[in-house]
Amino acid sequence: MDAQSRGRADDIDPADQWVLNPQTGNYELRLDRSAGHSVGGPRSSEATPSRAVGRSSATRTAAPRTDVPGQRSRGSSHGAEAAGGDMPPTRPGRRKRKPQKSRKKKALMWTGGVLGFVLVGVSVGAYLIYDHLNGNIRSVDVGDAANGGDLADGPINILLIGSDIRTGAGNESYGNRDNTTGHADTTFLFHVSEDRTNATAVSIPRDLKIDIPDCPTKQPDGSTKIIKGSPDTKFNESFGVNGRDPGCTMRTVKQVTGVPVDHFMMADFNAVKTLTTAINGVDVCLSKPIKDEGYSKLDLPAGEHSLEGEQALAFLRNRHGLGNESDLDRIKMQQQFVASMIRKMRTDALSDPAMMLDLAEAATKALTVDSGIGDIPKLKALADEIRGIDLKNIAFMTVPVVDNPNEKVRATVVLDPDKAPKVFTALQNDVSFTEVTKKQKEKEKAAKSKQDALLKGARADASDVRVDVYNGSDTNGAAQATLNWLQIEKGVLKSSNKSNAPEKIAKTTLEYAPNQADQARTLADYMGLPAEALRPGTVNAEGRQAMVLTLGADFKGAGVPITGPAKAPDVEKVEADKQVCAK
Repeated sequence: MDAQSRGRADDIDPADQWVLNPQTGNYELRLDRSAGHSVGGPRSSEATPSRAVGRSSATRTAAPRTDVPGQRSRGSSHGAEAAGGDMPPTRPGRRKRKPQKSRKKKALMWTGGVLGFVLVGVSVGAYLIYDHLNGNIRSVDVGDAANGGDLADGPINILLIGSDIRTGAGNESYGNRDNTTGHADTTFLFHVSEDRTNATAVSIPRDLKIDIPDCPTKQPDGSTKIIKGSPDTKFNESFGVNGRDPGCTMRTVKQVTGVPVDHFMMADFNAVKTLTTAINGVDVCLSKPIKDEGYSKLDLPAGEHSLEGEQALAFLRNRHGLGNESDLDRIKMQQQFVASMIRKMRTDALSDPAMMLDLAEAATKALTVDSGIGDIPKLKALADEIRGIDLKNIAFMTVPVVDNPNEKVRATVVLDPDKAPKVFTALQNDVSFTEVTKKQKEKEKAAKSKQDALLKGARADASDVRVDVYNGSDTNGAAQATLNWLQIEKGVLKSSNKSNAPEKIAKTTLEYAPNQADQARTLADYMGLPAEALRPGTVNAEGRQAMVLTLGADFKGAGVPITGPAKAPDVEKVEADKQVCAK
């Protein structure tokens, strides 16, 4: 039966709501039968389903039809005329059927046309993107805390925040019942590689002791208030406490890791319940039973389980049911849960339109994002950058930490002074924590050839090198420290400290004119600069014009080579394609 001719929403076959757009080659979701428009067109407030499109018993009201750029009208009851007459119908309102494709291929076509996946906080989640759910999304203006930029250019770093806010039915038993603002209870820094072949999700323990910086925070009246920072404070207080917004958590993460954060996504406890229910549960495996009578009430025997709703939340919140009641052990279980949920989405959800719509509805209602990705088209653009990554190249790990040596009773942790900087350096330099792919090897080979070409040639004497040093890092005094080192240790006397750069940058750069190439090679040798840092110009320098060295977030100290590591450090991790039993 043609979806346009039906009178009740609960009679609609979800598969019949997908229509091929001949101009884009994508399948698009057609929700309004009367107006005939697909996802991306105008919609009435009644067009958003309460649970899943195609399951609701409510009769929909047609929204007024206006043309959508790049999309042909389907307002006529005659599909071929509405599409410009290029496809004769077999009956009114129905395009000619193409040969049947496999269910798997259909799912891939739907995926390629209108949806992708990205991870969501609260230790779990992924969501599908549909235009008609745009109104569900809440956004927060975090100012320049979001690095932003072109999603198609360079690596992407997304902060996924799971707030422990206790509002909502059924959440009273979880922790602090008076907590109405929430904290950054579960946090992932999700790094997507520049070539989109791999991704790394790094968990940041809530009890990690760090320095929270001063945070400019937007107020309801549009003004900006500076929330004072707090030294030697638990990481989870970077959100919620003293009015700190998610932008403060982003600033804190950048200060701790040296990795600029482009965007954030945040959800609360209820998201776990709704998302896991939408996909009919997430599979987990336990090597031994878990029983927590006092807090989460979780009681699971050893073996395999499918968890959803309240039970899934209890699993992710459980700590006291673990042997040593460690938050770090709970993080490991959360990582395995997220990996399992992604696998479930890639298999069951993509082949089930009704499940996809349930998941889309649940996720967009649970989601809060920064204003830079605060609508469906922007979220879809972000998802498009991520969806092609192979599961085996998505790794989950925890920031390396050790017990806080300043405490007699071990309640908090601090960064591991040896391992943590290595992890941060790998992220800063876009190094994969999973097996290097063929594409990555080709990229590394090309980068090495580029570096060899730039560094091949004559070197100037240190006394002939002229350079102005700017500090674009978060390290106070970096420019002066580098200047001292260059002058005293290397004899680069024609160097100047130009103080702070106009803006913070992620990676150190050296700009020079063609006739300064010999000076650039000498300075690159001294600084350990990678090929990507060298920015040759096209116009020769005149007189005493100096090169420009701008120190970025990858600056580790005067005299410390900036060149990134060849491979990631060996740390414990969970790979998304592997099912393991939680211990």
